[in-house]
Amino acid sequence: MPTDAPTLAVVVVAGLHADARRATVERLLQTVPDSVALHHDLGSAADGSVTRTVRDADGETSRGETPLVNDCACCALREDLVPELERLADSGLTRLAVVELWDSVEPKAMAEVIVAAGGETLQLTNVITAIDPALVLPCLANGDDLAEAGLAAAATDQRTVGDTFARQLEYPPVLALVDGEEADDEDRALLRQVHPTARHVDLDSGELARAALAGFDIEAAAAAQHPACALLPQEADEAGVATLVWRRHRPFHPERLYHALEDLACAAARSRGRFWLADRPDTLLSWDAAGGALCVECAGPWLASLPDAAWETVPPMRRAAAALDWHPEHGDRCQHLVFTAPGLDSGNLVDLLDSCLLTDAEYLAGPEAWQHLPAAFDDLLDPVS
Repeated sequence: MPTDAPTLAVVVVAGLHADARRATVERLLQTVPDSVALHHDLGSAADGSVTRTVRDADGETSRGETPLVNDCACCALREDLVPELERLADSGLTRLAVVELWDSVEPKAMAEVIVAAGGETLQLTNVITAIDPALVLPCLANGDDLAEAGLAAAATDQRTVGDTFARQLEYPPVLALVDGEEADDEDRALLRQVHPTARHVDLDSGELARAALAGFDIEAAAAAQHPACALLPQEADEAGVATLVWRRHRPFHPERLYHALEDLACAAARSRGRFWLADRPDTLLSWDAAGGALCVECAGPWLASLPDAAWETVPPMRRAAAALDWHPEHGDRCQHLVFTAPGLDSGNLVDLLDSCLLTDAEYLAGPEAWQHLPAAFDDLLDPVS
């Protein structure tokens, strides 16, 4: 490729709402001159390959097959995507490459693949998820496995529809709204509360092309999703939809919290955040729930548990988040959970969460005594392989 060849702009368009996604891609092809769309259809993976299509505003220009990699359709997508983008860049004929992801493919992973391989050839200019507001609640509340819905990207794919859609919705800085007649104020309020910092672009507004080329900060996007410094929603109550922000510094009693997990996971359409257990004072735990399915994972150490010298290796956003949560006794250890749903019963939810904290007597017994509390989360956090 000549050294003076132009860099190819690339925008990722994702989303489980296939009709909205396709409409968004078509609008980009119609409004951005010399743009093409690249799509890998993972629905053909059962036959041992992934179908790749390239199209422009006039229709399909090429079609091909790429074999599965380790029986994984997403792996095949990763292997095939960058060479195809580089081919488009080499031609010098394309101004914008629109990567239209298949239904259940998450934009974060593909964005990171493009940035890692891009160099001076490819420039990721934004990530967009296409949304039909009327389908936000049905998707978030869907606890079915992707495999049951025919949307699994690999035989080992254990994701659910709800948690996959939540990550598609919350990662990108731009949401393209394809607003049908069925969407109402409650749908739009839920969308605003789940991802309040997103820029909403209506396909008829003329802003989509500018948004696609606006620029994208891959490190900031990742930091905003990391449990230690996630930009969680704020308190809200609009059109029958409420967001509860629950923050405490006292640790959870592991056994009481464990017994409450099912009720807490089902209390809202979407909940997420970070928390700590009395018997695991050094471990930052992440909370991620949608569709009644809850994922609790270790997300590294609390900064308060690290030696001072280690702080220099911590990203600035992580240090800033810790400073905002700092407590004179516990450091950045905190409970910070956010629940969003139509008709949210905030009062009972607060009572349930508070009942899972250490009592005054348990708290005053001190950290050494906390280590002898029932280790209810061991099987969940430390599974035996």
